Amino acid sequence: MIADVFFMDLEATSKENLPDKLSRLVKKAGIENILKENDLTAVKIHFGEQGNTAYIRPVFIRKILQTIKEYKASPFLTDANTLYVGTRSDSVSHIHTAIENGFSYSSMDSTPIIIADGLMGKSETKISVDQKNCSNVYIGSEIINATALVSVAHFKGHELSGFGGTLKNLGMGCASRRGKLDMHSNVSPKIKQKTCIGCAECEKHCPASAIYLEEKKANIDKNRCIGCAECIVRCPTKSVNINWNQTIPVFLEKMMEYSLGVLKNKEKKSFFINFITDVSPKCDCLSYSESPIVNNVGILASTDPVAIDQASADLVNQQRGLPGTVLQTSLSPGEDKFTGLYPAVDWEHQLDYAGKIGLGTREYRLIKLKTLSYKK
Repeated sequence: MIADVFFMDLEATSKENLPDKLSRLVKKAGIENILKENDLTAVKIHFGEQGNTAYIRPVFIRKILQTIKEYKASPFLTDANTLYVGTRSDSVSHIHTAIENGFSYSSMDSTPIIIADGLMGKSETKISVDQKNCSNVYIGSEIINATALVSVAHFKGHELSGFGGTLKNLGMGCASRRGKLDMHSNVSPKIKQKTCIGCAECEKHCPASAIYLEEKKANIDKNRCIGCAECIVRCPTKSVNINWNQTIPVFLEKMMEYSLGVLKNKEKKSFFINFITDVSPKCDCLSYSESPIVNNVGILASTDPVAIDQASADLVNQQRGLPGTVLQTSLSPGEDKFTGLYPAVDWEHQLDYAGKIGLGTREYRLIKLKTLSYKK
């Protein structure tokens, strides 16, 4: 079965600005079909880490919330607390960061922020999925308790999954701290002593205090390591490595199984939006943003989480890579930008597996929204 994915470019006119065009996009894609009056609607977004600037602009999120309210539903903004050390590891700091990044009650059209997994990431609901890697998954309770779900994802590169879009926003983003630990449990990094410069960046950012310096070289205590991969991101010399061929496929499969748990009993109450803007090479969880690897592409909406990620990846790969960024290969249109960024990650594996467990289809029909303009 082919899924419909609706697409808008970023061209605006005096007749229709971009927020209004976005509202028209989500209506065209059928958001009204998942909403009923008084539906408690979880709008799952990434608020951006403090210091990061690549996350979705608040003005667009406000327009999505206003559109949801047109159908008399009751939306709330949500995300789950992080596993790593940062400014979103508990609900208090998480909400402070969201407000500082522009997601306040007043700027979001009087929409509250409710962190899905509670004060310290322990408010969770166990969902049975009975899949290859996970019998049960652990999801932030307020996302499970919500009547409807709207995922709004910033599509970009990611160091463990190749890219991050709708499925990562669901599987990793909605998991409680216990769930995040479960997904990362098979990721066990090693430090290449020859190239380690002893800068201690990995030690400073390790949430489990599993890294220590010995003779000016970093070492990992495997008994304490939780597999969050924060050390991989932080290392300036790329001295931290994992067994990509064995561990990453399992990580990707677990993330898809968690996505399945998030959407269980919400099959006809879920809607997905991807922003292909500021396509940074790494996750918005970092406290900085590297230069985008391609020009801004547009925004997509669909009721199929697999199809929208596949379409997003295809649209990025059709672009010409921007010079002077961390993307050094696969710069030509049609070349795989995500493999260029992370050659050891088979990003397509997550989409194949998602299709096998019933999350959606990789086959899609791209329907472009026409730009409104005045005729002369």
